[in-house]
Amino acid sequence: MKNDIESILLDKSQIECRVSELGKTISRDFAGKNPLLLCVLKGSFVFMSDLLRNLTIPCAVDFMAISSYGNKSVTTGAAKIYLDLNTDVENRHLIIVEDILDSGLTLTYLLNNMSNRNPASTTIVTLLDKPSRRQAPITANYVGFEIPDAFVVGYGLDYAEKYRNLPYIGILKPEVYND
Repeated sequence: MKNDIESILLDKSQIECRVSELGKTISRDFAGKNPLLLCVLKGSFVFMSDLLRNLTIPCAVDFMAISSYGNKSVTTGAAKIYLDLNTDVENRHLIIVEDILDSGLTLTYLLNNMSNRNPASTTIVTLLDKPSRRQAPITANYVGFEIPDAFVVGYGLDYAEKYRNLPYIGILKPEVYND
């Protein structure tokens, strides 16, 4: 797997430091609110796990699988829910935990879906933000890192279900993916 990585964009210590900072900020901003953290599977599970351990406030978690990528390196443009929430979000402070905000199409679809469920508030935290690829007018409330337009894997992010277990975020060599 390491031979498929062109370069390391964010190493393990950079990620740990930033996730810790995000945890402190979110804990401060949501003190007394008992938010529901919604992990967008599959890519966000590593980030969600580390973020959760850095929160100092009571909170609940749930999971949702939604994607517009499939096994491609670019979005298909059509989001699909594969696994829905088990928790009622009505009147809850909802924090959507995302691995990467890229085109914004999937997250826009998810936000519209969640707004129909009447949460008290909806907040987005993303580990990575790639604004150069944005196709929908959406921004995150909390951003770990703004990154360039490169195909990244590791720390939960994948290409065709590979590379999630890398402890860093690396740029995948273009010859590895052939979309």
